Amino acid sequence: MDGKNRLKFKDLYFATEGFKEKGLLGSGGFGSVYKGVMPKTKKEVAVKRVSNKSQQELKEFVSEIVSIGRMSHRNLVPLVGYCLRKDELLLVYDYMPNGSLDKYLHSSPEVTLDWNQRIKVIRGVASALFFLHEDWEQVVIHRDVKASNVLLDVEHNGRLGDFGLARLCGHEVACGRRPLEVQNCENGGERVFLVDWVLGLWNEGDILDAKDPNLGTEIDEREVEMVLKLGLLCSHSDPYTRPTMRQVLHYLRGDAVLPDFLPLDLRGSGRMMLGIHHGLSELSMFTGGSSNVDSILSGGR
Repeated sequence: MDGKNRLKFKDLYFATEGFKEKGLLGSGGFGSVYKGVMPKTKKEVAVKRVSNKSQQELKEFVSEIVSIGRMSHRNLVPLVGYCLRKDELLLVYDYMPNGSLDKYLHSSPEVTLDWNQRIKVIRGVASALFFLHEDWEQVVIHRDVKASNVLLDVEHNGRLGDFGLARLCGHEVACGRRPLEVQNCENGGERVFLVDWVLGLWNEGDILDAKDPNLGTEIDEREVEMVLKLGLLCSHSDPYTRPTMRQVLHYLRGDAVLPDFLPLDLRGSGRMMLGIHHGLSELSMFTGGSSNVDSILSGGR
């Protein structure tokens, strides 16, 4: 990203009609996002406006510009440019007409995604993460992978956006649930973690009970089961057990078979589990050696 991608504030102000409320696409702890149309090119964009932040926080956002401004991948949201104005930073992305994955998972069944669409999104995001971890010139750890940061383009391809903000979080799209839910609100509320809930259902005899009821019957049950178990494996407390994104991509594309393991294995030594089924040599084969493994793990996987 260089000077030619630096945009004028007045153009962004005009594009968003003065950042009016009607153009607000969403907001969170790191700023608000507005839909806009660039005045000269008529290109539809999404403008993330970050203000009221410290200089240090703004520097962290500038790192997003440096990181993704030079990257190009079909499953990353393209960054069009940026504007740095006093204590405010504006990031301009391609507009994704179908919004975020979060909308489809947590709203009414009328706007849900079927299984074929979901597995397409999962594979797309996995492909993007593999590119960031292993296939680009630098290792980029996203640190904020969640449904609201996965945008869907006009063909419902999953595209990963919002880089370098918080931490890496595992979300299982097959369940259609949030990673943390509060249940029994009338009795004060009980926090239920998605990973524990899925693991509990598997312990009870059928992990497929965790699938999203909005999926209907047109699903590949073996594929859903594989994705659920893969989600649990990616959430393992032992970082050495979690598969690399190269492995994840192989599993999702059907190029490799997910190793057999039991719920009890997830509570024990992950290194032992992998050693029983495939040996650590497979891990080295997928990652290019132990030094690669260590470098990726140190960034949060």
